[in-house]
Amino acid sequence: MKIPTSLMHKPVIVSENYERVDGRSANHSDAKGLSLGLTQWNDREKVDVSAQVWRYTEEKGAGQSEELPLHRVLDLTLLVCRSMLHFRESYRYQDLYDPENPVVDRIGLQGDAMTVAVCTENDNIKEDIKRFNQALSDNDELMGERLRALSRILKDMGY
Repeated sequence: MKIPTSLMHKPVIVSENYERVDGRSANHSDAKGLSLGLTQWNDREKVDVSAQVWRYTEEKGAGQSEELPLHRVLDLTLLVCRSMLHFRESYRYQDLYDPENPVVDRIGLQGDAMTVAVCTENDNIKEDIKRFNQALSDNDELMGERLRALSRILKDMGY
């Protein structure tokens, strides 16, 4: 499924093959993709980054609000962390990514891999990726505090 780019959520980083690695629902999931993008409530003054789970069911269509199974929360965490790692080194690219190879990574899960890529379907990706990167930078302290807490807890759990 191609993640929509014409809605209020402006995707910048996407996993469009998510249904193949979605926990026990892998290969028959209604969760078709994950994305990180600019928030739907943003304006030119305040830019924030949000996550979206893109679902499709014949009854209700896309964009539903949902309770998230815990594995999906962790998959979103993987997407956030891998995206943040990408943006630490993105200054090397004129457009903050390689347009010839927009795939950032493939994270192995359940015998397949969750693709992490820049959303080249977004017509405003050059502007949106810069705003996304700036929002990550503006929230670095806030995110860093949470990532350090997560790291400590994962170490305590033996991971």
